[in-house]
Amino acid sequence: MKYFCLPLVLTLFLAACGGAPKPGPSIERPPSSPVASTVHFEDSETLSPLLDRAAAEGKIVFLDFYTDWCLPCKLMDEDVFTDPRVFQHFYDNFIIYKVNAEVGNGVNLRVVFEVGVYPTLIFVDARGRELVRREGAAYSTDLLNLAAEAQAAAEQ
Repeated sequence: MKYFCLPLVLTLFLAACGGAPKPGPSIERPPSSPVASTVHFEDSETLSPLLDRAAAEGKIVFLDFYTDWCLPCKLMDEDVFTDPRVFQHFYDNFIIYKVNAEVGNGVNLRVVFEVGVYPTLIFVDARGRELVRREGAAYSTDLLNLAAEAQAAAEQ
C-alpha cells in the first residue's frame, strides 16, 4: 500500500511546487521618461554627452559598472534601484548611466576608471573627475549616503 501512495504523493508535491515563476519587479528602462518604480538609466553609447548634459543641468553623473553575470549587480537592480527613496533622489539630482563593462564603450570606460570589481559605483562631476567610488554592492541607505557624499564633494 505504501508503494502505491508514493507516486500520488510525488505527483501532488510536484504539482504544488511547479508552475510558471512569478515575475519579479521590472527593471527595464523606459524609452524616454523615468517610471515611478525604478531608476531611469540614460541610454548613450558614450559618456561625453552625459557629461555635457550634467554641466548644463548642474548635476553629477552616477556610473553603475556591471556585467551580465554579476549577481550583486542584479540584486541591486531588483532591490535598490526600485526603492522609491533611491529612484526619486537620483532622478532629481543625477544623470544615471549603467555601464556594461564587457561590451562596447563600457570596456574603454572600465579601463579609464580602473574598474575590476562589479558592481563599481562611481560619481563623477561634469568634467569626468571622480568624486566618490564604491566597489561592491550598496543597498539603499548606503547608496543614498554615497550620493550625499558626492554632492558635498562637488560643492567644494
